[in-house]
Amino acid sequence: MINIKPIELLLLSMLLISSLLTITAKADEQRPNILFLLTDDMAYWATGYQNSEFLTPQIDELAQQGVTFSNHYNTTSICMASRATIMTGLLEYRTGTNFMHGSMQSDIFETSYPILLKKAGYLTGFVGKFGFETPPLNPEKLPADYQNLPVDKFDFWAGGKGQLDYTTANNYYLKQYAKRYPHVTQANGAAAIDFIREAHKQNKPFNLSVSFKAPHAPVRPDPQFSSLFEGREYSKPANYWRDKGKHLALQAKLGRQYLTEDGFGFAPDTFNQRMADYNQQIYGVDVVLGRLRAELDKLGMTDNTVIIFTADNGYQNGNYGFSRKVLPYEESVKVPLIIYDPRPNKMQAGSQTEALTANTDFVPTILELAGIKPDKHLDGVSLLEVLRHPSQTVHQFVPLLNVWGSAPTHYLGVVTPKWKYIYWPYAEGISESEELFDLSQNMPEMRNLVRNKNYVTPLHTLHNLYDLQVKNWQHDAIHVNGYVNYATIFDRNIAWKQKKSYFESSFIHDYQQYFKQYQQDPEEFEKTFGITLPKPMEDPSN
Repeated sequence: MINIKPIELLLLSMLLISSLLTITAKADEQRPNILFLLTDDMAYWATGYQNSEFLTPQIDELAQQGVTFSNHYNTTSICMASRATIMTGLLEYRTGTNFMHGSMQSDIFETSYPILLKKAGYLTGFVGKFGFETPPLNPEKLPADYQNLPVDKFDFWAGGKGQLDYTTANNYYLKQYAKRYPHVTQANGAAAIDFIREAHKQNKPFNLSVSFKAPHAPVRPDPQFSSLFEGREYSKPANYWRDKGKHLALQAKLGRQYLTEDGFGFAPDTFNQRMADYNQQIYGVDVVLGRLRAELDKLGMTDNTVIIFTADNGYQNGNYGFSRKVLPYEESVKVPLIIYDPRPNKMQAGSQTEALTANTDFVPTILELAGIKPDKHLDGVSLLEVLRHPSQTVHQFVPLLNVWGSAPTHYLGVVTPKWKYIYWPYAEGISESEELFDLSQNMPEMRNLVRNKNYVTPLHTLHNLYDLQVKNWQHDAIHVNGYVNYATIFDRNIAWKQKKSYFESSFIHDYQQYFKQYQQDPEEFEKTFGITLPKPMEDPSN
């Protein structure tokens, strides 16, 4: 038997502790930092690498060095619901979170990637627009108006309430940056750099989510960049304005996305200036990306920092006469996605993948990066294998849904790598509608093929996928905020008269308010918007 003296036992214990700390430090070094950058209302076409008329040099460089995803969709194309899905990896009807529905329950947020990474030893930070509410740990200790935000669930918080304010000084947790950076986009960059420096100081792996308001309305581009956009010209897309959208479902035209006479700035007489402002707002984000990458280089952290760049939803710039987002068309639901992983053998740098991906995929991707096994209940899958093998298939189909705003604009659809099918259930005074688009075509949504006898086979396939998605909704929908009702509303096999009562009054009211002009002067309304409605117009609340 070996006799160990107390002093030797102490030294041995210290040696073991030192070894464990060394192993832990090495483990932390092996886990990458994860920088997640999210813009708001940025369409897939709004980058230089997609559109030569757009000025985004830093984003373009990231695309050249990383992997770009050309078929990345947001399952819900509106910020609150999309951000909830991005944080949790769950579809909207499982998060229970959206405008006109309600906030996120705390038990759902506990499964979000920032919470899981913090538990795993990551230093976590949030900067910018959070976008939805969920209870904090100690609301009584927070400033007024921040008591429904998870301020104290992050190691570092520089987030804003609601939509965030473009004036930095109006955001409580960012106002310290206001003097040097009066526009909030650049203030977001300053806060992010402070967090990165702190992570470097603590020698811990970090997860930082920088969530920009830009280029969301109101139109407030940073004036310091105005000279770069003076005199720039932007081409109207081939599917521009209302005469190109006559073939689309009437339901799509019965919300604010269409019934805004100036197209929210994208009408013909203001189109060019609106596009220049839109580009300028995105350019501010581009500048921040460059600042963050320069700081990572300066601190020697570049080689172990994964960067994910994407948007919470797309944007319609007058295509078919639509503005804003929400609707299921490509400009609205498709967004940029770039993933840059500089570690050896982790990606095919400079490649592009056509794999079908969704905003449900971020949580499993981030968790795998951190060495955390994702729960099987998630609606997405990790994209890390696609970085190494860009030709790999990810999803057979992705659901697209909207249950916000004007009642007729609520829809459910499915998109595959080649096809898109949309079902519009609202049928009060109008007929329910279906749309089928061949995405392999040059202008994929200029022809609705649903009644074309040559496309019976793909339609049958899409119907089956759609019905499967309805069954998923029936099985998985959270029993809060009215989401269970939509399993009935979206069932193609249930007649309208049996399900119209499932629409809540708030969505009907939102619908009616857009028809005041129609009720006052139907002829002028139809002339302006090119919409012929039943006369007299039926009250959709009956």
